[in-house]
Amino acid sequence: MRLTRLQLSAVRRLVDVGLRPAPGINLITGDNGAGKTSLLEGLHLLAYGRSFRGRVRDGLIRTGSDAVEVFAEWREDVSGRTRRAGLRHTGQRWEGRLDGETVSQLGELCAALAVVTFEPGSHALVTGGGEPRRRLVDWGLFHVEQANPVTAGDTSGFLTLWRRYARALKQRNALLKARVRDSQLEAWDHELAETGEPLTRRRQDYLETLEPRLQMMAAELAPSLGLPQLAFLPGWARDNLSLADALLVARDRDIANGFTSVGPHRADWRIDYAALPGRETLSRGQAKLSALAVLLAQAEQHAAACGEWPVVALDDLASELDRNHQRRVLERLEASGAQVLITGTAVPEVLPGLRSEVAVFHVEQGVLTHQQ
Repeated sequence: MRLTRLQLSAVRRLVDVGLRPAPGINLITGDNGAGKTSLLEGLHLLAYGRSFRGRVRDGLIRTGSDAVEVFAEWREDVSGRTRRAGLRHTGQRWEGRLDGETVSQLGELCAALAVVTFEPGSHALVTGGGEPRRRLVDWGLFHVEQANPVTAGDTSGFLTLWRRYARALKQRNALLKARVRDSQLEAWDHELAETGEPLTRRRQDYLETLEPRLQMMAAELAPSLGLPQLAFLPGWARDNLSLADALLVARDRDIANGFTSVGPHRADWRIDYAALPGRETLSRGQAKLSALAVLLAQAEQHAAACGEWPVVALDDLASELDRNHQRRVLERLEASGAQVLITGTAVPEVLPGLRSEVAVFHVEQGVLTHQQ
């Protein structure tokens, strides 16, 4: 997947900026606050339906503007076709188009454009709550399924199961808040169990496939931590109970609390390192390296399953990693042939040592120029 054009309007300090990145490694420099991160933020918004720095209405829209607008054009490595997507978001409402057609769900845009982003807050993937870890696994399953025309339309596929489970969870929680105990609750319990069990198996299978890639990546980035293992937590005591039984056991407690306490929506996973017995807490630096290893392993897994690398966005790489780790990451990405967008206040010292040419852009006062 090669991004050929990115156009942003009213994204934070950027009024109207266009980027035509090279197919390999691209560096975007600029002073702090110049808007270089906003370029990656706009791309992330189009690929995920949200910013990596919070909600759209919480500062993403330029002051005085009604909405952010993002347009991207890219070429698929597998099919060779050129695709185009656009999104206009007011913070409350959005409009999207894909290949000239209006889309009814943000997921259609997210399925088309694959981007993996590493930014200063990415350490929360390892140290924060379970939601970003669930999203990571679901992103991987979602894109692999969309890349396969057979499973993409399967009524028992991941996306269908995820939507059915989400709908059933919403309905069950509404009944719990109303303190309903009749057959309606039993019907939604059945739907949760019927969709939640296969959903959980898919998540576990994905993590099992990801683990050996993570082990290879961690051996390069954080060898002192030892061999990493991924431990999956399904969201209920799965070894002892089926989901249907777990929902039944928790019913009285759920009615009292007004929400569903067990199930795949509570799922999580963790990384256990051989050199850290007793799940010793990672330092902030170790957490960053762990998160980066996971994200790059997922990018590799995506390439293996879908036939092409996602676009890799690395925000403020030089401040997040020391020179040695920067070199390892960039050499690995250069060898893969992935398209990479990097931001920084200056040219990282390791870039001149790469074999391939690096395209350099500069942002100043909201204006983007191509340096070389």
